[in-house]
Formats: sequence, C-alpha cells, structure tokens
Amino acid sequence: MSKLNWEKVNKIIKNALNEDIQSGDITSSAMNVNTNANAKIVVKESGILAGVEVTKQIFKYLDSSLAISIQKSDREKIKTGDEILSISGNGQSILTAERTALNILGRMSGIATTVKKYTNLIKDTNCKILDTRKTMPLLRELDKYSVKCGGGKNHRYGLFDMILIKENHIRWIGGIEKAINSALKFNDKLNKKVTIEIEVTNISEFKKALKFPIDRIMLDHFSISNLKKAVKLNNTKIELEASGDVNLNNVREIAITGVDFISVGALTHSVNNLDFSLLFND
Repeated sequence: MSKLNWEKVNKIIKNALNEDIQSGDITSSAMNVNTNANAKIVVKESGILAGVEVTKQIFKYLDSSLAISIQKSDREKIKTGDEILSISGNGQSILTAERTALNILGRMSGIATTVKKYTNLIKDTNCKILDTRKTMPLLRELDKYSVKCGGGKNHRYGLFDMILIKENHIRWIGGIEKAINSALKFNDKLNKKVTIEIEVTNISEFKKALKFPIDRIMLDHFSISNLKKAVKLNNTKIELEASGDVNLNNVREIAITGVDFISVGALTHSVNNLDFSLLFND
C-alpha cells in the first residue's frame, strides 16, 4: 500500500479530532483572541518523515481556510531543526488541531525511522522486512503506510486477504497436514485465490509443510542453524519468512541465512515517536 486510502484516513482524522475536542477547545476559547497566526512544524531529531500529507489534512479538516505549505515529503531523511510544513490562518484552529497532528506525525515518522534502521542493515541481501498485524487498533492504514515510507514491505493487511495458518489453527484442526489440506480446498473454491502461508516451529514441521503447494512458510523462532537448514532443504523454492524475537542486533544474521522475508512486530507495536514541535512565529 504505497498510497493512502483517504476515505479511511479521513475517518481516522475525524475520530481523532472528536476525541480531543469534544465540546470544544476551552483553553483557546478562553484566550478570547480572534487574530490570524503563522506557525511551523519542526523536527527535533533525525529520522525518516512519514505522514506529512496526513498532518496537512488534519489542519484542513478542522479549518479548510488554513493555508498550508509543505517543505518536506514523506520518505525523506530529516534532521533536527528541519521545517516540515508551515501554517497560516486562524490561530485558534491551529492550536486546536496541534496535538492531534503532532501525535499522528510523530507515530508515523517513528515507524518509518525504525523500519529504515532495519532495512539499512540488510540492504545488500535479497531479504525484505515485513510488518505484522501488531498495529494500533483503528490506525492500521497509517501504520502500514509508514512501514512503506521506511522501505519495508506490507504483510497481509488483515484477516480477510490471506490465509495464514498459525500454531493455534494447527492445534484446533488437529495437525499441519489437515490444516494445509483444508486451506487448499477452501482456496480452490474462491473466485480469486489468495496466498497461503503456514507457521512452523521446528524442522520436523517444516518438512511436512514443504510437501504441499503453498506459497510461504513462516519459520517461527528458528535458531540461525535451523534457518540455514530450512533454506538448504527448500528444494521447492517456497518463500521463507523468519519471525520471532527479531531486533536490530540479530536481523542481519537472520537475513544472510537466505530467507526471503523477516517479519518484525516491533516496527508497529513498540513505536518510539519521532519528536516534532509546532511553533508560532513571533
């Protein structure tokens, strides 16, 4: 999803602003000022920008009369002190939208910045970094877009667009073979077939899964030696995805085993927001 679905984004913006404002911004109202202002958003640390168009839309959604000029684009490297965008117009509108805008911009850029750290470490390999469904509820559209801004790839968007057989599915149905056979039969009945992936936790399970015409196998919490073994055994060239306890210290070692993908939940479930400030001009 290299582009945002603006129908979804506008719903996020509407709900986010309503959550913060509710009956009104009483602090700004109490100032009893009706003058225009000029403001800018600046970044306070280096990173990768994501969400600048969303930030603009937050202000415009609240007050369409605001004039906004964007200085930096999504996916750009930014450094401390860089001006991201400038805003001119009703001062109360700017103040009312400020926190919602900075929260979303900070989270999106924090995700993109983290992803870039991972992708930089494996850029000389054929392995790709994937996100997961461990996103903030109701913010998945923004989270997954931010992953793309950092150079990562999106895994499935949700439960509806891919068959991913996890450990509990296997236990529920009574074994790997039953689970895969059931998925293959189900997929045959669909008007548009979807990707089938299964999670395995050891080499024995991997060998069982390897016998079926599926698209991808997730190697969950495999040791480096077992990842290498799985790559060597993969004579059918099914896509292989490493997952589990991946971090910046071990991602490169995992990538050079030869797996195709590494999924990292921490990209979106443990976000350190990038720090931005909105400043009024004197």
